[in-house]
Amino acid sequence: MKGQTQSFLEDLHGLFYFNAQDARDIMLRFHSEMGLGLTGKESSLKMIPSFVRRPKGKEKGSFLAIDLGGTNIRVLAVSLDGKGRAEPLAISRYPISHEAMTGTGDMFFDFIAESMESFFKEHQIDAKRLQGLGFTFSFPVVQSSIASGRLISWTKGFSASGVEGEDVVELLTRALKRRNMGFIEVAALINDTVGTLVAKSYANPACDMGVILGTGTNAAYPEKTGRITKYKGPRHPDEMIINIEWGGFNKIRRNIYDETLDRGSFNPGEQRMEKMVSGMYLGEIARLIIMDMVKEGLLLNPHIHHAFSEPYRLTAEHLSLAEQGQFFNELGLIQVPQEDREIILEVFRLVSGRSARIAATAISAVITWMDKKMDSSHVIAIDGSLFEKYPNYRENMEAMLREIFGDSAGKIKLEKEMDGSGIGAAITAAIASSPWDKSLIARLSSLRCR
Repeated sequence: MKGQTQSFLEDLHGLFYFNAQDARDIMLRFHSEMGLGLTGKESSLKMIPSFVRRPKGKEKGSFLAIDLGGTNIRVLAVSLDGKGRAEPLAISRYPISHEAMTGTGDMFFDFIAESMESFFKEHQIDAKRLQGLGFTFSFPVVQSSIASGRLISWTKGFSASGVEGEDVVELLTRALKRRNMGFIEVAALINDTVGTLVAKSYANPACDMGVILGTGTNAAYPEKTGRITKYKGPRHPDEMIINIEWGGFNKIRRNIYDETLDRGSFNPGEQRMEKMVSGMYLGEIARLIIMDMVKEGLLLNPHIHHAFSEPYRLTAEHLSLAEQGQFFNELGLIQVPQEDREIILEVFRLVSGRSARIAATAISAVITWMDKKMDSSHVIAIDGSLFEKYPNYRENMEAMLREIFGDSAGKIKLEKEMDGSGIGAAITAAIASSPWDKSLIARLSSLRCR
């Protein structure tokens, strides 16, 4: 490897790596933002009350769920046995068209209603026999009850008009009525992180955090209601799950590639941490680095310039394939010299490694907020393709946890929760049907969160 290229990679390593002390500094800033968000003051962490507690594990019945979080919508029917076991009875996935993502709000919610109609026909399900619908809507929402919430802003490339500032449950309810399905009651509105936490804790009460590490990234945890001073409702039960919306955390150092990506994004200045961690952006960060190396004459093969010239053509899936030895053939880069391949792979590892270390640092911040002295064990439920499929991603997270906590890192268990956001929605619908939660919902009309 030529000296100039080696020097570039060493500088790049400095831009993308941070040590345990850097992580602890981030954790302190994260705690500060959490505190501000819980009081209703200006913060890059929205700390949104979900109006739902963790399940008891005794909830029982059959419920419908809609899981909307990425480029697909999933519709599920789920059976709860009242003993901590949730069993999907039927699941269907429907790709969301670009027109639905970027058209009008009515088009978008009509697509959801049509998908539900197709689901019932496909599986021959009598919707009237299901007890309620849980709606996982994985975008920033300010909720006023367990079954209502206004969209703050779209993320992940969605931009359907007439939705921001509106109650998404009301918009879905109208769409259902337009499809003659007005008998379906939306019992609960949740975020995918809340769903992941709820799904895991239904079977394992030790679970106290849900995390998404996929196309987007976010987390949720149970907070003592006495610490949520912006919450003006009843103080029973003692805890409420908080949707952190940690993708917006902005007290974190960026480098030149982060800033370049941000300027060219559809939401410049927003979602700073998400743009450093989530699968939607990792490929683009790597592409910007590679094009910089081409410009500097460090990668001379003409096929490389062609393969990486188009913004967002390089995806997190490509990075993952590269670490499994399948990437170069995928993009037609068969004749790239071995030395250039190794350089490109090193770039990919730096980008994905930083993502994993930031994610682990954010998890550490939430854990120490709940348990300052690390007296207890913590199960972290994680859903998303980065954690599930990306080579060495989990290992990089666990290494960061050991650097931060030493031997106490053994108290933290990172556990995969497949389909948590969908199953969690059904469980949350069951929670909403409990006597206490029904009483709460009836009184929520007078509740406000600043």
